[in-house]
Amino acid sequence: MTAPMDVPESSQHAEPEAVAAGAEGAASRSLRQIAWHRFRRDRAGMAGGIVVLLLILIALLAPLLTAWLGQPPNQFNQDLVDPLTGGVWRDPDDPAQGLDPWGGMSAEHLLGVEPVNGRDLFSRIVYGARTSLLVATVATVVCVVIGTVLGIVAGYFGGWIDTVISRAMDIFLAFPLLLFAIALVGVIPDGAFGLTGNGLRIAVLVFIIGFFNWPYIGRIVRGQTLTLKEREFVEASRSLGAGSAHIVFREILPNLVTPILVYSTLLIPTNILFEAALSFLGVGINPPTATWGGMLEGALRFYTTSPHFVIVPGLAIFVTVLAFNLFGDGLRDAFDPRSSD
Repeated sequence: MTAPMDVPESSQHAEPEAVAAGAEGAASRSLRQIAWHRFRRDRAGMAGGIVVLLLILIALLAPLLTAWLGQPPNQFNQDLVDPLTGGVWRDPDDPAQGLDPWGGMSAEHLLGVEPVNGRDLFSRIVYGARTSLLVATVATVVCVVIGTVLGIVAGYFGGWIDTVISRAMDIFLAFPLLLFAIALVGVIPDGAFGLTGNGLRIAVLVFIIGFFNWPYIGRIVRGQTLTLKEREFVEASRSLGAGSAHIVFREILPNLVTPILVYSTLLIPTNILFEAALSFLGVGINPPTATWGGMLEGALRFYTTSPHFVIVPGLAIFVTVLAFNLFGDGLRDAFDPRSSD
C-alpha cells in the first residue's frame, strides 16, 4: 500500500482561503455587476444586443450610410428596369441578357433595386429601419408610462381603485386592436392637431399602439407591486412614518425597473411587427416614405420575377424581431435572482 503523501500546511489552507476570497468577491459585487456577468455568458443574448445596437446606429446614421453606400431612397432609376414587366435588367446596356432575379446587386446597388422604379433597395431598407424603430420605440415608451403608472396605482392602493383599473385592463385586452387601427388610420384627415402627412400618421400609430397596449405591462407592474408592498423594507418605511409618495417612488418603483426594462425590450419587436402589418395593409406610413411593411406589400406582385424584393425586407423584419427577442430573453435571465453565477 502506498503511503499517503505529506501535504504542506500552506497548501491545506490555500483552497479554503481561495473559496472564501471568491465568496467575498461575489458578495461585494453589485446587482448590476452580477447581471452583467450573467449576460456576458449568454451568447444568444449578447448577439441580440449587438445586432440591436447596430440597428440603432444604422437608423441614426441613415443619411451618411446612403450617401456613402447607396443613393437617396426616393431616387428613381427607371433605366435599370424593363418598362414592360417591371423587372430589373441583368445588364441595362444589353437587354438581351434578360432579367436579373436578384435585382441587379452590384457595388453601386448593394441590395439591388426595386422593380418598376429602380429605387435603391439598400437605402430604403436603412430608412425603413429608422421609421420602424421610431414608431416602435416611442409607442413602447407611451405604453410603459401608462402601464407603469396605472399598474402601481392599482397594486398599491387596491380596493375599488384596483377593481376599476383591472376591469379597464380586461376591456382593453379584449379590444380588436388591429381592426380599430385600420378603421381609425383609414379615416383620419390630411391634417389634424397641427400635424400633416406622415407626421400625423406616425402620431396616430404611436397613440394606437401605445395607448391600447398598456394593459400588458400594467398587469405585470400591478402583480409586482402587490408583492413588493408586503415586503419587510416597505413595512419598515411605513412604520417609520413614510407617506405613500415616498414608498412608491423610493421603495417600490426602483424595484420595478428591471421587469419594466425586460418587458420593454420584448414589447418593441411586437410593435415593429404591428407597424409593419399596418403598412403592409396600406394604412400605415404613406408612400414614398420607406417602411419595411410597405416594401413587402409592393413586392407581392414581383415575387416570381424579383424574389430579392420580398426576401430583403422580410429578412430585415425577421432579424430585427429576433435580435430584440434574444436581447430581452438575455436580460430576463441575467436579472433573474434564481439564476446561478
